[in-house]
Amino acid sequence: MNKILRIGRHTIFLILMTMSVTQISGCNSNDNITSVSASEFDKEIKADSVQLLDVRTPQEYADGHIDGAININVQSKDFQKLAEKELSKDSTILVYCRSGRRSLEAAKILTNLGYRVINLKGGIIEWKKNAFKLR
Repeated sequence: MNKILRIGRHTIFLILMTMSVTQISGCNSNDNITSVSASEFDKEIKADSVQLLDVRTPQEYADGHIDGAININVQSKDFQKLAEKELSKDSTILVYCRSGRRSLEAAKILTNLGYRVINLKGGIIEWKKNAFKLR
């Protein structure tokens, strides 16, 4: 009986460990999302066929944004609907936020919708550190 319990506990432990590893790796999967530095992002902005997307709140956007960016708040209930209305799948979407966290969330959503997305690593904080201007 003890032997059966030991095998059962060992099996349960292995199953739980496998589930944990699978869940952790799934949460960190950014296979289709490219994140670039501020200088690379600036180069991408100058390319043809791109759309610049600021996913911060309207207040944050009003306080200063990268010239040419449209604003769709990723925390809005209708982010996906607005994105599909405003963004073209024929363009590369250049996405940013304050620190890079919300834009990565938006990039995942947009990538799942079929958009090609480039994320600004470090967000507007990194942009300003590199002396790029805001509007």
